[in-house]
Amino acid sequence: MAGLRLGPLLRHVDWETGTGATVWIEADRACEAEVRCADGAGGAARTWRIAGHHYALIPVTGLRPGAETAYRVLLDGEQVWPLPDSPFPDSTIRTPAPRHPAAGEASAAGEGPGAPATVRVAFGSCRWAARPADSSPDPIGPDALGALARTLAHTPGAERPDVLVLLGDQVYADETSEATRRWLAARRDVKRPPWEQVADYEEYTRLYDESWLDPEVRWLLSTVPSCMIFDDHDVIDDWNTSEAWLRRMRATPWWRERILSGLMSYWVYQHLGNLSPAELAADPLYAAVREAPDGTELLREFAARADADPTYARWSYRRDFGRVRLLMVDTRAARVLAEGERAMVAEPELAWLREQALDGADGYATDGRAGPYDHLLIGTSLPWLLPHFIHDVEAWNAAVCGGARGPRWARLGEDLRQRGDLEHWAAFPESFEALTELIAKVGGGPAAPATISVLSGDVHHAYIAEPDWSRWPQPPDSRVRQLTCSPVHNRTYASIRLGFRFGWSRAGRRLGRAFTRHGRVTPSRLDWSRTGGPWFGNQLMTLTLRGRAARLRLDQARPDPSGGGARLVTVLETDGL
Repeated sequence: MAGLRLGPLLRHVDWETGTGATVWIEADRACEAEVRCADGAGGAARTWRIAGHHYALIPVTGLRPGAETAYRVLLDGEQVWPLPDSPFPDSTIRTPAPRHPAAGEASAAGEGPGAPATVRVAFGSCRWAARPADSSPDPIGPDALGALARTLAHTPGAERPDVLVLLGDQVYADETSEATRRWLAARRDVKRPPWEQVADYEEYTRLYDESWLDPEVRWLLSTVPSCMIFDDHDVIDDWNTSEAWLRRMRATPWWRERILSGLMSYWVYQHLGNLSPAELAADPLYAAVREAPDGTELLREFAARADADPTYARWSYRRDFGRVRLLMVDTRAARVLAEGERAMVAEPELAWLREQALDGADGYATDGRAGPYDHLLIGTSLPWLLPHFIHDVEAWNAAVCGGARGPRWARLGEDLRQRGDLEHWAAFPESFEALTELIAKVGGGPAAPATISVLSGDVHHAYIAEPDWSRWPQPPDSRVRQLTCSPVHNRTYASIRLGFRFGWSRAGRRLGRAFTRHGRVTPSRLDWSRTGGPWFGNQLMTLTLRGRAARLRLDQARPDPSGGGARLVTVLETDGL
């Protein structure tokens, strides 16, 4: 009998018709995977094989718009989900109401006919999944995803996100847990490179098991749709920092297997679920893998080409939730690293981003409203607007590495770049300006969205930053914010707290300007200020978007004083952005 190894994960829910979804699973052997819903909707798919593992992405059709429907997972006709004696409610698929509901009809969220849809987007990054093996307190504090799961499962009327946006570091290939290190040591010699980091595809599957088999998180991911993108720790710290870094890594005997396995596992566990059924149907690699007896070599060849050429694969994608558009941007694999040509995203990727952001922006929706969307969300794991000191140091570093102060400073700058993780948008000045110009363009004119929010993580604290467009030729009409939320579950050392507080300070800004003068950096026309934070802790932000209004909430995970887990405590809630 086939068993459920991992999942189910509810991934894509169709906001165009409200009748479809996709559910991802991993089984322990080849089988027919099926989703059956309480109202007769459902779907089935045969598993496909990668490196001895069996997966299925099950298309679910026939769902009722504006409803919340419980579902079961069956393998070869035998039910494997929900688990027996589960303490959690049934997993459900919640679909959006029709765009023009009939008279007297209401959506699952209780909205009346013709009312603008409410879209709740919860987001964060950096989740180190391992917890203590015993019942001792977690040394890095409670997991924000676990706390969200407890809230939704046990609090009647709790606001459920329509989508969970995970902005990178879903797994840590370079920082393994004690349990995983023991497992690695039983499998191979960990005194040889890559030591106690993961080495191959099988070891990556262990990370996903550890991350997604946590009972609370497993239930959460089965009932809240998710969008994901990788960051560096999904492969290795500082992934694609610079040309020199990449050259050094490619000279090691273990790197090729690591990067191929990282990209292969990301494609299987995260990327496929980001795509709509139509995008999946048009994907030749997905079709070939499903048809092959074993798709390992097909996927391995794809990963090799993607690693060699940043323009070969597109990991970025677009999701529309009614009149909310989310553009998830790959800021790791799409980089151009050669000095003199450095870019956070290669030109084809930047052209795609422009096209998606401006798609329909000069037209009008069928209901007469300007523009194709009311809110634009740009998901990028690395923040666009950083603390001023850090931004200036990264811009200085980019200049000296490019030769602005001669070869000696270039060598010193490269060493500092790799030691200090100086590789955010500010470290790619032309890309920073290109993103800024795109945001300003999208935000101008009668078709401008009400808000443009850049959603980011990575930096192990949360903050809100607001651009100052006073020196910009044509300031945008949209309200623009950098919203950064990290970590979901990870350490925040005292040095990080002090460093980021200093980075936002006046003294930090003055020192940063001294760096830019030394590097002969041309100042950006854009200025910005921190309007919220910094907040430190395991946390999630939630944007609630309704019509052209936007509300932001920041919740932190705290130990539940009544015992038995964690709870979310709201530390910020705005009436609007």
